[in-house]
Amino acid sequence: MRTFSLTLSLALAFGAAGCNSDSTASASRPQDNATSKPPVSAPAAKNVIFFLGDGMGTTTTTAARIYAVGEDGQLTMDTLPESGFVKTFSNDAQVTDSAPSMSAYMTGVKMNNEVISMSTDTQAKTPAADLTSNCGAGNGKPVSTLLELAKAKNWATGVVTTTRVTHATPAATYSHVCHRDAESDIAAQLVPGGAQYNAALKDGVDVVFGGGRQFFLPKAAGGKRADGRDLVAELKAKGYGYAADKASFSAIDQAKTQRAVGLFTSSHMSYDLDRDAAKEPSLAEMTGKAISMLAKRTDKQGFFLMVEGGRIDHALHETTAKKALQDTVAFDQAIKTAIDAMQQQDPGLKNTLIVVTADHDHTLVLNGYAKRTGKTAPGNPGVLGLAKDYVSGKNLTDADGMPYTIIGFGNGENRVNDKRSAAAALTDDAVAANDYHQEAAIRMPAGGETHGGTDVFIGAIGQGADSIHGFLENIEVFGLVKKAAGL
Repeated sequence: MRTFSLTLSLALAFGAAGCNSDSTASASRPQDNATSKPPVSAPAAKNVIFFLGDGMGTTTTTAARIYAVGEDGQLTMDTLPESGFVKTFSNDAQVTDSAPSMSAYMTGVKMNNEVISMSTDTQAKTPAADLTSNCGAGNGKPVSTLLELAKAKNWATGVVTTTRVTHATPAATYSHVCHRDAESDIAAQLVPGGAQYNAALKDGVDVVFGGGRQFFLPKAAGGKRADGRDLVAELKAKGYGYAADKASFSAIDQAKTQRAVGLFTSSHMSYDLDRDAAKEPSLAEMTGKAISMLAKRTDKQGFFLMVEGGRIDHALHETTAKKALQDTVAFDQAIKTAIDAMQQQDPGLKNTLIVVTADHDHTLVLNGYAKRTGKTAPGNPGVLGLAKDYVSGKNLTDADGMPYTIIGFGNGENRVNDKRSAAAALTDDAVAANDYHQEAAIRMPAGGETHGGTDVFIGAIGQGADSIHGFLENIEVFGLVKKAAGL
């Protein structure tokens, strides 16, 4: 009996200790007491930062970790106190594209591939030649996004991306269209007071940083707009500050500028490996400035910011793993920038929720029983190199007796059509190059590597983060963030 009592006491003690998990990285949550008082609802987060690594599947994050800090190191996203996994299938496809997957996070609604923040019954219709929508009458209806709900509560809002700001992921926060490629219409929905403006944005998205100038300028000015509108001029007329390069971005006077748009490239911004730091800001720099501008808005009740590491996905489609891993590291640096900035403004993140996830996977894999490589550095290709035996250190070889890389793809453009012994043997120097395309099992057209259907990581820190854990449907994430922020 004494043994049973001692065991029960220890179990209760350990159970109580387990309740001390802290998702704000500062103060622990109040403990339940023995009284019958009803539980007190946790205060709602007043600031939400939603990070989306486009195409950033778990094998990509694993490879990026090894690339940056070695097998036993940690990325910032690895340190988030709450974590789980998310299923990504869309309404009509086992493997989603970015439009319905980000829209699921933003709206809580499953939709068809290619559709941006519309009802489930919306059918994707290829846009017209001028990239305006061709949806047809009665083809679905808009559904509210987290950013729109934030605007309705008088929050400041922002969108930051390394892609075109009209690309699928950022577009899902502020626009509604039956096909993601209707980027001329998506851009128009962003301009307050103009034709096609999305009135649910109230006075407009406050901060927009990324690429994609071409959909804001008429053809006469080097853009792609067939309607002749100069949306940059229209935004300026509505009081937006404007930046077209790093110098004008750095020169934004935050004391005088409440709203700003930065369109730093005609199309997508450069891969981080290729980026000219004198011409284009980094994702971390854009994130830091956006937070600074949104947080100082004393006329607002809080802020919602979406940050996308969008070019991770593009590099994976190209099967250029080094570019994908470097962009993942740049994305992780933006997460650190955000956490550090908000800890300064909101110690303990008592009023701030930060969520990090991905919209879908890719077909990147880590091959063989390779020895540990440590981080990539001059003279050490690391995870980008050839697979080497963990005992002998010699190159591992395939059935043709040829060496192969640690990283490969399920499908992609670089596939040897004959025996691999018919081609020159790979070397570490060759496969660690910035532009090397890793080999694939199934040959695809150039840039045609596909998404994968595997579940993705989600992590969170701050107020309300403890609700984000376990195994989730992507549409559930919307409700969890909405509730945590009182939207």
